[in-house]
Amino acid sequence: QVQLVESGGGLVQPGGSLRLSCVVSETIFSISTMNWYRQPPGKERELVAGITTVGILNYADSVKGRFTISRDNAKNTVSLQMNSLKPEDTAVYYCNAHHVFPWGPRDYWGQGTQVTVSS
Repeated sequence: QVQLVESGGGLVQPGGSLRLSCVVSETIFSISTMNWYRQPPGKERELVAGITTVGILNYADSVKGRFTISRDNAKNTVSLQMNSLKPEDTAVYYCNAHHVFPWGPRDYWGQGTQVTVSS
């Protein structure tokens, strides 16, 4: 059974920092592009950042220069360092593993962790 377990969310003041982590089942982590998505209140889920198995990075324009995604292949963990947080970063953040199998693409999701940026 594939598992993605997130941690690190919480309440932070504007300008502050948080670090999200996601531990992933080894079988899927090593072959998947890992992504962080978020869903703000009343809005659709959106891609925040991604990192491929060979370390190619992708960021949403709204977080470039403030967020950093990384993966630790020895620990099956993907992390999202979030700096200079803004109220508009408030959302539920989801860890995602994406892999294209011979029979088609497959996505695995974590349970989500709440990030609230407020004074």
